[in-house]
Amino acid sequence: MRRRTFAAALSLLALMAAPAMAASEVPAGYYSDQKVVYQNDGGAPDNATYFKHILVNVKNHIEAVGKDHIQVRVVDFGDGVDLFKMASNDPKLAGQIDALKAEGVKFLICRNTLTQRKIDWHELHGVTEEDIVPSGVAELVRLQGMGFTYVHP
Repeated sequence: MRRRTFAAALSLLALMAAPAMAASEVPAGYYSDQKVVYQNDGGAPDNATYFKHILVNVKNHIEAVGKDHIQVRVVDFGDGVDLFKMASNDPKLAGQIDALKAEGVKFLICRNTLTQRKIDWHELHGVTEEDIVPSGVAELVRLQGMGFTYVHP
């Protein structure tokens, strides 16, 4: 019994010591095609940290699956819309958003939030009229009904 326990412990240690698989090492075909919708409703009390976190998650997700094998939507409502307000004054943040858009990510902005908070979408970084959806929550449900997997980091 002690030998099996010792062998199991050694196996576990070996697994823990093994380096994680980098995105570039993922074998072709490892992931099937994916459709995913991320919810961005902010991360109070520190929205800046949350926004950096969610943008890195989306970037890493695309790198792991491959941009030709993933469709990504980010539905932004409530405090999540502040991402685009902040990006208007932060070139690094704006660059992260623009890079993800170049990879095919679509950022969708809640009209209800814009109306309730009296935000002019023209003042938001990179937002066009086509990016605005009637309701952020309803858009999450609509996309899930279309086969998108929901993620809320």
